[in-house]
Amino acid sequence: MSESPVSPPMEPGMEKFLEEQTVLSMATSVNDKPYCASCYYAFVPGDNLLVFKSDEDTQHIEDALRNNQVAGTVLPDKLEKTKIRGIQFSGVFRKPEGSEKAKAERKYLSKYPVATLFRGTIWVIELSRIKFTDNALLKGRKILWER
Repeated sequence: MSESPVSPPMEPGMEKFLEEQTVLSMATSVNDKPYCASCYYAFVPGDNLLVFKSDEDTQHIEDALRNNQVAGTVLPDKLEKTKIRGIQFSGVFRKPEGSEKAKAERKYLSKYPVATLFRGTIWVIELSRIKFTDNALLKGRKILWER
C-alpha cells in the first residue's frame, strides 16, 4: 500500500454519487495513442479509490501499466436529460497490495458477487482530481476536489 498524504474530504454529495453508480470510463495514453474502456467499479470512500476488475492482457490495462496517469468519467446509471450529473476524474492507476488489496477486493466483490466467477485482477485508481457537475436542481453546480 502506498503512503499517500491525507487528502481533504470529498463533499458528501460527490461520495454518494460515486457509491451509487456502477460504470466508469477510463482513458489511457501511451506514445500519443489514446484508448478508452468502460469497467464496473466500486468506490472506497475515505481512501478515494475506484476499484475494478480486469484482465492483464486487455489494452487498457497494458496501457495503464506503461503510463499510470489515467483519466475518466462516471455518469449516472440512468440518464435524465433534465438532471445533468457526472464526474470527470484523473488519478493514478495501480495494482493494490496487502491490506489495501484485501479491502479493495472485499468492496468490489460485495458490490458484484458474480465477479468471483470471472477471471481478472483487482486494480485501483487513486483519485487525484475530480470535477463533479450537478445540475439536478437546475443550479448548475460544479464542485472541484483534489488530493
